Amino acid sequence: MMKAAVLQGVKNLEVLDWKTPSPSPREVLVKVKSCGICGTDQHIYHGHPGSAEVNPPIILGHELAGEVVEVGAEVTNMQSGDRVSVDPNIYCGTCKYCRSNRAHLCENLQAVGVTRDGGMGEYCVVPEANCYKIPDTMTFEEAALVEPLGCVLHGFRKIQLSPLSKVLIIGGGFIGQLFLQLVKQQNVDSIIVIEPSESKKETLFKLGADEVINPKDEVELDAGVVIECVGRPESMELAFKAAGKGGQVLLFGVAAPETAISVSPFEIFSKELTIKGSFVNPYTHEEAISLIAKNVIDVQQLISHRFTLEELPAAMGDYPKLGVSKGVIVY
Repeated sequence: MMKAAVLQGVKNLEVLDWKTPSPSPREVLVKVKSCGICGTDQHIYHGHPGSAEVNPPIILGHELAGEVVEVGAEVTNMQSGDRVSVDPNIYCGTCKYCRSNRAHLCENLQAVGVTRDGGMGEYCVVPEANCYKIPDTMTFEEAALVEPLGCVLHGFRKIQLSPLSKVLIIGGGFIGQLFLQLVKQQNVDSIIVIEPSESKKETLFKLGADEVINPKDEVELDAGVVIECVGRPESMELAFKAAGKGGQVLLFGVAAPETAISVSPFEIFSKELTIKGSFVNPYTHEEAISLIAKNVIDVQQLISHRFTLEELPAAMGDYPKLGVSKGVIVY
């Protein structure tokens, strides 16, 4: 048996003794060493879908890393003792999206920690194909945060930047901080971050922001690229207003399914805006590992809170009040 934080229903998370899973022939059993708490986990906790529909009881946690302790009979590339980071998304390989190089839009998408038990337990079964070996120099906390960086990389590839780009990032939390580091590498003209929390300002400047603005401040904005990382109606509407003529708007923040926003089609027409969405992390895991391993992107220093499994039910209930920028579970 193992300890696991099991989602029993809406806002109902319990730490229970749970049967330790066994791997099928092409799976491995991972002893979880670190698991990130994603904004999507909060969405699921409050009854919204994740990347796919969630059916409790289930162990959440799709940002995870650990050590392989058992391998299935047909596993060839992993062995006991391997240190791994997990890409949670499992694609069917046969639907029209998988067969047209858009696997992340898979009609039969499964995901560790969403449709099957994930990393908020002491052990987790994962397909061999979803495990990526990590360097010995990489911490397990860093390895758990490869997944969100992979998602950010997918979104980042949807925008075009040049040395003349004026970039606006709306939201200076963990995701905004990852985007900030990637954008900074491109030597753009300027980067402005909109963030209400004074406590995040120092970090944002350290990571490369040229200016940090409170959303309550009345400032005229004319950005060539706007990256929205919040997912709230007011921040998404601001993204369209802040985009200049010929601008690009990336809506990365995850909104609740029922969220609707008011946008002027004439504004989109007259500014000739390019609008893009971004969904999960299709095959970006290896690149994300490399960026962290080479110290191009810092994720370790962005962790604001650490919780034990026993602390998790209370933490998930109080999450919005805790001021978490990025939380991880320690084992």
